[in-house]
Amino acid sequence: MFTVTTSEQFLRQARKFFKQPPDLKPRLAALFEALKEDPFQPSLGLHQLSGKLAKCHAVRLTYSYRITLTLLITEREIVLLDIGSHDEVYR
Repeated sequence: MFTVTTSEQFLRQARKFFKQPPDLKPRLAALFEALKEDPFQPSLGLHQLSGKLAKCHAVRLTYSYRITLTLLITEREIVLLDIGSHDEVYR
């Protein structure tokens, strides 16, 4: 079981993010539960990023929306960093 925590930046982005597509809140809750169980489930689409975000990973919320995260496997902790559209998250 993994622990999921959020950064202050993630909380600010999430408040702004959910003003636009509020119907994604239940999907995000399900994603959190899936991350806690096993972040390597194929349905999450976990992948490592490159470039300036090389130390981060991302998961798919929907086809258009992503969440970037830091995955600390030794401590079994997941720190959520950002949420937004594909282009916003990878900027």
